[in-house]
Amino acid sequence: MLKSDRGVSWWGISLAVAILMSTVSCGSTQSSSIVLQLNDVEFERPAPSGEPHLTSAAGDRALLTWLEPVDEAIWALRLVVRDGGEWSTPQTIHSSDQLFVNWADFPSSVEMADGSIIAHWLERSADARYAYHVMLSLSSDGGVTWSEPFRAHDDTSPTEHGFVSLVPWDGGAALVWLDGRAMWKQEEDEGLEVGAMSVRFRTVDSEGILGPEVLLDDRTCECCQTALARGNEGLIAAYRDRSMEEIRDIAIVRGGGENWSNPSLISQDGWEVPGCPVNGPQLSAIDESLVATWYTGVGGDPKAYVAFSEDGGATFGRRIRIDEGLPLGRLDVEQLDDGSAVVVWLEASDDSPRVMARRVTASGELDMALVISETSQMRASGFPRMTRVGDELLLAWTLADEEGGIRVRSVRLTE
Repeated sequence: MLKSDRGVSWWGISLAVAILMSTVSCGSTQSSSIVLQLNDVEFERPAPSGEPHLTSAAGDRALLTWLEPVDEAIWALRLVVRDGGEWSTPQTIHSSDQLFVNWADFPSSVEMADGSIIAHWLERSADARYAYHVMLSLSSDGGVTWSEPFRAHDDTSPTEHGFVSLVPWDGGAALVWLDGRAMWKQEEDEGLEVGAMSVRFRTVDSEGILGPEVLLDDRTCECCQTALARGNEGLIAAYRDRSMEEIRDIAIVRGGGENWSNPSLISQDGWEVPGCPVNGPQLSAIDESLVATWYTGVGGDPKAYVAFSEDGGATFGRRIRIDEGLPLGRLDVEQLDDGSAVVVWLEASDDSPRVMARRVTASGELDMALVISETSQMRASGFPRMTRVGDELLLAWTLADEEGGIRVRSVRLTE
């Protein structure tokens, strides 16, 4: 465990002052009742560690996973638990020379209802560049020991299976993933279009027993992250769709088990792009209140948006732009108790790209955009991740240089 030994940073002071002073909405200034206090870096791992993922757990705890090399050939998936502001000793979930390490397709973990932890990662299945499977493992002792890994999907084709979203659900966990089983076939099989990526769903219980696979959409973007959230009435999944005209807007489906709605678009952006932009959506839900965030580049003009729903994703309000004019995307979002949300993303600038954050309300009020860290446009800088733990937000990101690695900071929420 490595902790920053710096004192109170000017970032923390400026962040609190900025949020106290104003929010911006349609050119006007309005007062805000929520203060975000950004603290110093509290956890870090040296380069070339990367691909962090955060999730909350019971008792105001948090789970952090990341990948780091053991030697020139072997990589390891690590886990630490944050409890009461202190980080545990890192544990190894799995290590192998067959781990698929990718800047955009990263492992994750969640805690299930009985306190056990389930983790996922990607493992190569053949010599082809993008041939890998989604693997799962369970721990009943807080991450000290782990079960024998098992494959999350039935398909064994030498194709891409990844971009997983994993959440606690019905005593166990639920996951969605992008499934490339139709991408290598020479003719239609199971009604799937030859060469098309699909998105699929299934559950897993705390004993590792898998539920049935469910096809949610049979034609999606090939390598954008998925999202999955829990609402009062079930699960909500989002992903980047792909029409026959190569329109790649964000779609949403709602349901659970084997019963799901037909896909619908969160916003009719109309982004026609012939290849995958590697920039998926994210969701956050409290009861039936839901917020979605995504990136689009219609006409070569990049934008980052959020949209709010009060009916579990059945309908959405108008999209709200949250970036500063040059977004790189790579967004995450957490909803707050007052119905507003905090968004984190990467933004280009005149000197170096930055990890940014801002609070946004459903009515379109925007707090001042705040700098969390400088970073780079390199793919290795990855995707910043965020989770809520009690009255704090935790943010994790990767610094892609020799002095880099992963960093974690907390943001305290006060009124």
